Amino acid sequence: MDYVAGEIVAFDKPLGWTSFDIVNRVRGVLCRALGVKKLKVGHAGTLDPLATGVVIVCTGKQTKRIDELMNHDKEYVAVLQLGATTPSYDLEHPVNATYPTGHITRELIEEVLPTFKGEQWQVPPVYSAVKINGKRAYEYARKGQQDAVEIKPKLLVIDELELLQFDPELMQLTIRVVCSRGTYIRALARDIGERLQSGAHLIGLRRTRVGDYTVDKCLNVESFAVGEPAAVVEPAAVGEPAAVDEPAAVSEPTAVEK
Repeated sequence: MDYVAGEIVAFDKPLGWTSFDIVNRVRGVLCRALGVKKLKVGHAGTLDPLATGVVIVCTGKQTKRIDELMNHDKEYVAVLQLGATTPSYDLEHPVNATYPTGHITRELIEEVLPTFKGEQWQVPPVYSAVKINGKRAYEYARKGQQDAVEIKPKLLVIDELELLQFDPELMQLTIRVVCSRGTYIRALARDIGERLQSGAHLIGLRRTRVGDYTVDKCLNVESFAVGEPAAVVEPAAVGEPAAVDEPAAVSEPTAVEK
């Protein structure tokens, strides 16, 4: 493989790693192995540190395809805790409110989930990288100024939403989601909780697919080495360039996380 000229490789992001941790690790391994001081490396879509799964990394001239790759649909398996919310809608922050769950049944969940399929207007989490007046939303949230700004809803598409498991004792449900770019699964958890007339937050998230890149064919970033067979999809299977709503995540020798 010619990483200097450009390659597309998919990694299974470990829990706790940021997407830029993946980029930095891959760039470091490649620069040392290839004897180069500078190599363009970028990822095609951020995945939260508390999530695991597919992160696509591009090198060299293939970084020009990042926008194209980011536009592909994505598949997630998510675990939701019902009856409680957090400020970030996940485990990054402690529970800030609890709600009744005695009325929630599997039948009610199966009735509610289909209402999220198709085009949806979704308000991104305040703890997100959405820009407001030139700043990231999380910058306002960390200063306690979230009530002073308005986060506008974004139009997205949820193609599939499947209930995989419901535990009525723990009040936890596992869902599979196939959605368009820009979908916040944390916000989806929030909205599902509200539509169940309760509350909910995300306690587990795994991205299992991005376009034709599936997690079962991804590389382990912690043991990544030059010469290892890569999880690469042939160019014809990737699709044509499409419109995007966020900048490409390309880094040179250093990278700063958003």
